[in-house]
Amino acid sequence: MNINQDKRVIEIYLPSELGYEKVAMACAATLARQQGFPQDKIEDLKTAIAEACTNAIEHGNSFNFQIKVSIILTVDHNSIQVSIIDAGHKSIPTPLPDRSLRTDFRGMGLYLIQMLMDKVEIKSQPGRNEVQMISYLQSPSLAS
Repeated sequence: MNINQDKRVIEIYLPSELGYEKVAMACAATLARQQGFPQDKIEDLKTAIAEACTNAIEHGNSFNFQIKVSIILTVDHNSIQVSIIDAGHKSIPTPLPDRSLRTDFRGMGLYLIQMLMDKVEIKSQPGRNEVQMISYLQSPSLAS
């Protein structure tokens, strides 16, 4: 079996306005359900997508509804990869700031994403931020 043939890619472009993140959440949840993901993993995926989209809308695109947030969902037999891309008006700090140094609740989104997803990669350059997240149906060591 050629695993690459089993991959499906769905691209969504959303205006940078709060509330539209729910479209990406619903799409990802439907795909995860179709792949047999357990409900707790689906809820984690939805929360991570909501956080990443909200960050892209607020920070990356500065609430400019004319600038789109790009969401690319790649689904295969054992995983869902989600890439959320914005215009990079404000870059994502790397490494991420130490949460123990903060007394407020701002900045929790990226921390939550890392706790909820199996793999997270953040790419930030002038004019573009990308948060890549992967949720596995099974642990990668069990999938072979």
